[in-house]
Amino acid sequence: MHDQVEVIEDAIDVLSNFAHIALKNNYCRPEIYEMGEKDGVINIEKGRHPIIENITESEFISNDTQLDSKNNRMCILTGPNMSGKSTYIRQVAVIVLMAHIGSFVPAKEASISLVDRIFTRVGASDDLARGRSTFMVEMDEAANIVNNATKYSLIVLDEIGRGTSTYDGVSIAWALAEYLISETQARTLFATHYHELLKLEEKYPDAVKNYNVMVEENLEEGTVIFLRKIIAGGTDRSYGIYVAKMAGLPNKIIKVMAIEYVRVLRRITSGYSTGERCLVVKKATKKVKIDQIYDDMTDLSSLSRGDIKNAIDNFFHVMGKYFKDGRGVDLDEFGEFNVTLNARSVPTLEEANA
Repeated sequence: MHDQVEVIEDAIDVLSNFAHIALKNNYCRPEIYEMGEKDGVINIEKGRHPIIENITESEFISNDTQLDSKNNRMCILTGPNMSGKSTYIRQVAVIVLMAHIGSFVPAKEASISLVDRIFTRVGASDDLARGRSTFMVEMDEAANIVNNATKYSLIVLDEIGRGTSTYDGVSIAWALAEYLISETQARTLFATHYHELLKLEEKYPDAVKNYNVMVEENLEEGTVIFLRKIIAGGTDRSYGIYVAKMAGLPNKIIKVMAIEYVRVLRRITSGYSTGERCLVVKKATKKVKIDQIYDDMTDLSSLSRGDIKNAIDNFFHVMGKYFKDGRGVDLDEFGEFNVTLNARSVPTLEEANA
């Protein structure tokens, strides 16, 4: 009898705390469906992260979520660093978990079909004592997911393939995403900076939906405001250089980053004819020679003209404050070389070196 009383007391303690927190933080009662019922729906209106919203000084921006086992099996989320992608995908997992333990949830409304397990691949850590690198730990976590998840699972992936070369990483992320879509068929939230994955929506229009985090740019001041709002559609900009500046890296390093970005753009356009080039380094100083840049670059002519345009747009948005206008661009502040953007009339290499 004593043991039964303790169990009842513990249950009352937990449930009364659930009620107190729900009332205090304006939680809602979720609609719960059996596993697989309603096409495995996970619909959350104006969801919030229960921890972050209580520790942040600014207003927490709520977001909606639409996942199911049919047309919305995978959400591919792109957007800038520091914009809230990780917070968003984790808050969905937390809300689903809270619903499963009998709690109200931080949202305006929520409809949740039960899941058998919640799998996560988030963060970066190594295991040196066992001889496992950061990348090996990441791959172990990914292997655990694909070997154990079912169509009734919820999967949260916060980047895949970061600890290896870019091309290896993209290949791993793409293959894993395709396997989860076609084989596992679990509801999946996938945050990534590999913008190539956005093409999965075209390949699997009945299963994949692209989303991104809104930003507001001020090109005159060279600033970016992260609005934390999740919207439909993908984006090809991560604003890594801007975030590096936010972190306090010296301007000298930031300028070198921008110069290296230009070099990458030269690589992208190196396989195209003169008339097709969108970006040309017009004048070189003693520090950087046009022919040296060309000698260093690998021919990446397999990239589409759309890829070139996206890369150029990204560069000019991130470094917008250095530019006088959108076509004739002066990079004197870099002290390295000038750049001219002109998609209609592009000078030849000889003219640029003149």
